[in-house]
Amino acid sequence: MSVKHAIYRGLELGRSVLQLGLKSGGRFAAKLRAERFRVGPSVRTAQPQAFLPSRYRYYRTSLKGLAAQLQSAAFRRRFTGGSPRNRAVCLAFGLGVGLIEQQLEDDRKTAATCEEIQAVFRKKRFHGPLKPFTSGYKLEDYRIGKQIGKGSNAAVYEAAAQFAPSTESDTEKKCSQVQLREDKEEVETARSLTCCSLKSFPMAIKMMWNFGAGSSSENILKSMSQELVPAHPLALKREKEQITLDGQFGILPKRVSAHPNVIRVYRAFTADVPLLPGAQEEYPDVLPARLYPAGLGNNRTLFLVMKNYPYTLRQYLEESTPGRRQGSLMMLQLLEGVDHLCRQGVAHRDLKSDNVLLEFDSDGCPRLVISDFGCCLAQRDSSLQLPFNTIWVSRGGNSSLMAPEVATAVPGCSVVIDYSKADAWAVGAISYEIFGQHNPFYRAVGLESRRYQEKQLPPLPSSVPADVQLVIRLLLRRNPSKRPSARVAANMLHLSLWGRNALANQDSTGMKKVADWLLCQSAMVLLKGCGGPSGTSVEAELQRSFLSNLDLEDLRTAVGFLLYGHQRQACIVSARSSVTQVLKMDTLGDLD
Repeated sequence: MSVKHAIYRGLELGRSVLQLGLKSGGRFAAKLRAERFRVGPSVRTAQPQAFLPSRYRYYRTSLKGLAAQLQSAAFRRRFTGGSPRNRAVCLAFGLGVGLIEQQLEDDRKTAATCEEIQAVFRKKRFHGPLKPFTSGYKLEDYRIGKQIGKGSNAAVYEAAAQFAPSTESDTEKKCSQVQLREDKEEVETARSLTCCSLKSFPMAIKMMWNFGAGSSSENILKSMSQELVPAHPLALKREKEQITLDGQFGILPKRVSAHPNVIRVYRAFTADVPLLPGAQEEYPDVLPARLYPAGLGNNRTLFLVMKNYPYTLRQYLEESTPGRRQGSLMMLQLLEGVDHLCRQGVAHRDLKSDNVLLEFDSDGCPRLVISDFGCCLAQRDSSLQLPFNTIWVSRGGNSSLMAPEVATAVPGCSVVIDYSKADAWAVGAISYEIFGQHNPFYRAVGLESRRYQEKQLPPLPSSVPADVQLVIRLLLRRNPSKRPSARVAANMLHLSLWGRNALANQDSTGMKKVADWLLCQSAMVLLKGCGGPSGTSVEAELQRSFLSNLDLEDLRTAVGFLLYGHQRQACIVSARSSVTQVLKMDTLGDLD
């Protein structure tokens, strides 16, 4: 055996022993506990788990000492005898351990970089689009306009209040100027009228329909407490906060913190149901008997005050088809919003284009916010797991966009539905709509999430970037264990949009180039944030959200998925090129 071959085998042996853990790992651990292998006091540091499992934690703090010991032993054998082959293998084994230690040291530095960046950007709190106000806890405080939406459990009206500050920000001024490229003049006129209406009615009031909650404020708040998940801390009066809001599943629902892609409820109060415009024509059955003799509703109900948005995502997509970059940013916003909810123990469970609201930033880019939390799962333990022991337990809304693991669940003893990746699956389905296609799970002859196969998913337009297509395919995987989380999928899009140079000549284990890119990206975002209006753009908000949620393992997983996709794409291109060459040769042969 040549020395070169021996060194190569030694390196491989060193990696396999320390990464996979051979049966003799216990014997190595016992030796490592000996004092002669220690190099300085052990230091507790956070280590990436993907490289070495936690059961090998002793290796993590002693690899440097092991490498030094093996290498010194190899040099001693050089002068005390032993075959050249054994000396080479021992030396290579020590070098292999040293390389692993170097990689772990790089990972430690990258993890520390991620933590430092995360700490800087988490201090920068997001402030909602409306300025805080101190009044508005009564329905009489608002001037109510026309109806702007109606669902299965509520109606939404535009509203304004005398006490509220002017909300005509630069964003809304730009909104009145932004005209999407449409050929139809009436569409442009409608959009101008919508923006003018927003100036007069900057708020929206959502009136819940109350069938069985009674007319006491306490019962109403308990029954509809899930609607309060995105509520501002001052949404309820101080005395109302003392009410124990049990929620649908018998526990206190969480209040999620502010996020640019999640709706904010500024006020929540109970009041007598009024006779609003169009009520007797559009929803007479839910009115109380005092307003409509055949009505089934109770006299009082819950009202929620929010910002007024000009469109739902469905309305916007019916009129416009976003470009490839805008579509990627819109999909990324949904993933950031879902990740924010998951981190705080909330599963929306009714994500669809009707429940996503839309406005435009100062650059004319669509800004998306997730709304309507009436079906959400918000539990105190943040597990996102729902015991499913009877058929009476609600799986959530919108059965068409119900993730496979939710749709196929069968109730039984100790059965639990895991919602941790269900909303991310729904984002994958909605992405078809964003890129101008029919949602494959909506059409009359479309797919069913309960039984579809991944190969049945329709192809996306060729104009959609390859990385985005990869993310959508991964999100729509049936097996949730093979499906990326919303955070990993968002990281993939961030890297694709802004970090392609960091992925060039990158492998999935070494993250030094990515760490360097993160530092540059952080500096750029901080400088932009100090520059005024550009700091409120959709892209700036997305970059801040990404940097405030940095995690080494999530980032490494995202890099691995992207590199796998790039390699697969290169193989496909290479195969097509080979086929083309063969066909050309056959054609030339025929000509001869």
